[in-house]
Amino acid sequence: MKRYLPTVALLLFVAEVLLTLVSWIMSAASPTGSVRSMLSSEGIRWFLGHFVDIMASPLLVWLLLLAMAYGCIAKGVDLRANSYRINRARLFALVFLLLYSGIIIMLTMMPHAILLSASGSLWPSPFSASLVPVVSFGVMAAAIICGTVSGRFTSLGDVYEALLYGIRKAASLLLFYVLVAQLYFSLCFVFPIS
Repeated sequence: MKRYLPTVALLLFVAEVLLTLVSWIMSAASPTGSVRSMLSSEGIRWFLGHFVDIMASPLLVWLLLLAMAYGCIAKGVDLRANSYRINRARLFALVFLLLYSGIIIMLTMMPHAILLSASGSLWPSPFSASLVPVVSFGVMAAAIICGTVSGRFTSLGDVYEALLYGIRKAASLLLFYVLVAQLYFSLCFVFPIS
């Protein structure tokens, strides 16, 4: 599978280049049409001016947080071993998750809860906007507790390495995020819906 990823990345890049050329040709062939050229002054200003805004989406933050949570689980939780120390570590992590879940429930389900919207609903609300970070932080903390109690994490450097391990594993996804997001928003610019 890994040997196909560079080809897919190249195809996404080529699709962006082709979209740029096709938008230029279509806008030149029909100047009064709705197709906007990526090579026009407007298109170049849009591409350079909005690139950071396009990349700085919640999806990127979610991807990073989920990758770090994965790293903590992969390095801190041993699902195959079955010893007293491992079972105690799992119990500590489970107790933490139950307490964490209880706190989140109190912040969302109680009347006039802090994480509800102004109208008192759960969707959309600050809770729904922060669902992925809340879950990621809970999983990271539980995995760090499990890793610390089981002895897989013996120092702060081990925890740091676990967080980086997840990001390293997700590095190819970050590249695809950049390519897919830019292609999608370029399509939205070239072929406006409204």
